[in-house]
Amino acid sequence: MRSKLFVPGSRPELFAKALAGPADALSFDLEDAVAPSRKPEARGHLAQLLAGPDAAASGKTLIVRVNALDSGHFHADVQAVLRPGLHMVNLPKAECEADVVAAASAIEQARAANGVTEPVGLLLNIESPRALRQAASLAAAHPSVVGLQLGLGDLFEPAGIGRREAAAVQQAMFALRMAAAEAGVFAYDSAFANIEDEDGYRAEAALARSLGYLGKSCIHPRQVALANAAFRPSDDEIAHASRVVQAAREASAQGVAAFVVDGRMIDGPFLRRAETLLRAAAGLGLVNNAGAQ
Repeated sequence: MRSKLFVPGSRPELFAKALAGPADALSFDLEDAVAPSRKPEARGHLAQLLAGPDAAASGKTLIVRVNALDSGHFHADVQAVLRPGLHMVNLPKAECEADVVAAASAIEQARAANGVTEPVGLLLNIESPRALRQAASLAAAHPSVVGLQLGLGDLFEPAGIGRREAAAVQQAMFALRMAAAEAGVFAYDSAFANIEDEDGYRAEAALARSLGYLGKSCIHPRQVALANAAFRPSDDEIAHASRVVQAAREASAQGVAAFVVDGRMIDGPFLRRAETLLRAAAGLGLVNNAGAQ
């Protein structure tokens, strides 16, 4: 899920193009991108899309960002979009463990009511100082939580922190990544509002990848190619990881726990990172599955 493109739920004319496009995931939005008067209409559009054949045929990860628990729209959103084609619900403004448990319970009830047999993951937006401070606890509050997503605009602007303040961005990214690692879920990067600033997007995506993020949000189709390139394992990385895995097999056969590859000492943590990179490369068709073992 290198790239995740936001698509307004009230714009069904965009659905087919998004499903056919290069984004790994689509996040259909019922929150900020939809005016209150159009939310029922948008729910209907998404319910129809997710229950139909085009969603499943796309092969993409399909996500819906619902409205917050206290918005008055959350329960109607969940009842409408919990369909067989949905992979994740993106919950904004989660503030405490009780929010996560309540959202997960509502999702489970909607799954049962709508006959959805596959699990639906919960992706939590971390958008406030309180949520960032206890992000690991939020992620661990329910087994359905699969990831944490950073919302830098909501996190920074009320506190008077510049959205492009590099030191603040790096610290927030690192804090969220450590929380996700503690909870055993993935971390996903924030949106980048300046569509024209491709260099800025690339720089922020490169930082996110260096910190172990899974991918970056896109608010415009032009950003998808930038995210896909930033989070693609390079040929050199793939080659090094392959050498690490092969050397590990040989070392294991000799009863050796640590060994040297390309001048670097390799032990368990480095081997696990190499294996993870090869699995990601295999998922992108860059190596065969045997090479990722």
